[in-house]
Amino acid sequence: MLIFWDKRLVFLATPKAGSTAVEAALEPLANVAVQRPAPLKHTDLQGYRAHIAPWLHAATGDHFTTVALMREPLGWLRSWYRFRLRDDIDDPDHAMTGVSFSNFARSYADPQGKDFRVIGRQSDFLTHGADQIDRIFRYEEIEDFTHFLEDRLDCAISLPRVNVPPAVDVSLDDQQEAALRQIMAPDIALYETLGPGKG
Repeated sequence: MLIFWDKRLVFLATPKAGSTAVEAALEPLANVAVQRPAPLKHTDLQGYRAHIAPWLHAATGDHFTTVALMREPLGWLRSWYRFRLRDDIDDPDHAMTGVSFSNFARSYADPQGKDFRVIGRQSDFLTHGADQIDRIFRYEEIEDFTHFLEDRLDCAISLPRVNVPPAVDVSLDDQQEAALRQIMAPDIALYETLGPGKG
């Protein structure tokens, strides 16, 4: 999470949607940068509205615009899988050994399963009831997000590539993809509302 005090802007870091690159580029410009621990770095809209927005309003008397990125839902889950594979290298138990993306997706598609509970949904991060983050941009159209930041922060911005995941097979058969799309329907519906001129 990045807070730009003078510009009245808050970047909320959606997990696995380019937040590390954004923070690497913008931390020097931010007045407050929360990069650890992960629960604070990835404060969602509900947490922001409950704890941080009241403090900012009390200190300034102003509303801060919230902004975030959202990744195409299936691509987002593929990013989680690659992250888990890379992170598993440091895990002595190697929980991801032999776990294909197909198996990982099947586990995520079980709403009672551990993977779904731990990973959650982007829509749950970006919205709370009828409320949602003020400006949501598609990760796949990150140039729109960059232009918004350049206008808002009045400076040129170049986002680096960081945390590049390993290249692995992340294919699914049609039946598996259909099941995954069903469980990810809230994310897909939100993603489809975004795009050029909509963020």
